[in-house]
Amino acid sequence: MKLAIVTAFPPSKVTLTEYGYHLVKHFALKDEVEEIVLITDHTEEEKQIDFDANCKITVKDCWKFNSYSNIINIYKAISAEKPDAILFNLQFMKFGDKKVAAALGLMLPMIFKIKRIPTIVLLHNILETVDLEKAGFTQNKLMQKMYNLIGSTLTRLVLQADLVAVTISKYEYILKSKYKKKNVMLIPHGAFETPAEPSYDLPKGPKKIMTFGKFGTYKKVEILIEAIEKLRKTSKQEMEIVIAGTDSPNTPGYIESMKEKYKNVPNLTFTGYVEEKDVPVIFGESAVVVFPYTSTTGSSGVLHQAGSYGKAVVLPDLGDLGILVREEGYRGQFFTPSNADSLAKAIDAIISNDGYRVELGKRNYKASCSLPMEKITDMYLEQFHRIQNKNFKNGMSVVQ
Repeated sequence: MKLAIVTAFPPSKVTLTEYGYHLVKHFALKDEVEEIVLITDHTEEEKQIDFDANCKITVKDCWKFNSYSNIINIYKAISAEKPDAILFNLQFMKFGDKKVAAALGLMLPMIFKIKRIPTIVLLHNILETVDLEKAGFTQNKLMQKMYNLIGSTLTRLVLQADLVAVTISKYEYILKSKYKKKNVMLIPHGAFETPAEPSYDLPKGPKKIMTFGKFGTYKKVEILIEAIEKLRKTSKQEMEIVIAGTDSPNTPGYIESMKEKYKNVPNLTFTGYVEEKDVPVIFGESAVVVFPYTSTTGSSGVLHQAGSYGKAVVLPDLGDLGILVREEGYRGQFFTPSNADSLAKAIDAIISNDGYRVELGKRNYKASCSLPMEKITDMYLEQFHRIQNKNFKNGMSVVQ
């Protein structure tokens, strides 16, 4: 099979880069995949293909965040390569945070369905479950209604694909019931890696309280820093705050502004962009992984990464994240969203009780091992074969 995968890819700063990396990495190990065509966004640096592969990987660096020409450039790139199947790794603001750029990109699955190339969309979020104000989109009520109307229209476009895969059961229910579509399927997020079970020991020195991701919209570092500052006044534990990651593409300059605002806070580290080879070290040295979210916009790759490295997690008690934790068997210490006192208590409950920290870490490691990415990619290949067989029975051939 010649498989095209449309995704952001490291060292891109666009959302879902880590997921795209691990999707490609695990598809590249499948014997039946003879070539992967990576349809990715433009970066100045070379793409980070630093893993073993059993197949050829062709990189097509052909789209940019917020570009109106993405639809044309991606169409041309895929049409030239003539893949047997296409997987889109998407969320609604994948191709841009400008409405027209985002909408044009999301038309692509429908176009390739018309061309009769088996097309699956992996949709990481749906607007029906997003609090637009808390997620940093808009506080204007009229604009929120407009976003929801546009979101419904874009969802209908995405649902023209052969199959839309979602990572949370709630999404499957909403899409099937609201849009009356049957081509929606739950395929879990999966754990990126399943390394050997860790020792759960921590390095000497201050306990590292780490958060990981792209910050500035609904992922806010202020609450974490302020919670640790409160905790330092009452706890005997030495702590280091580690902010691992970069700005969200929607909020350029956010991290720099946080560095300036909290420049006098001791033991505060901003790592900047974390390359894939450094991810195991960042997680491995952490005592706890914190999710300082004001809202959620879909499944969480960071939760699965934390689990695979056997880490205790501190999470806000928010809708989609709470559902994901319970559905996939993870455990964590919850806190009240946007409440620094509640977050400080949740962190303290873990770092002051080593047995509890290890218990959470073991539970999360077990949960991550139950759904490795190897199984997830097999599920996608099975669905591609089903679509191909259906097209064959219906006498459909690819329109080149």
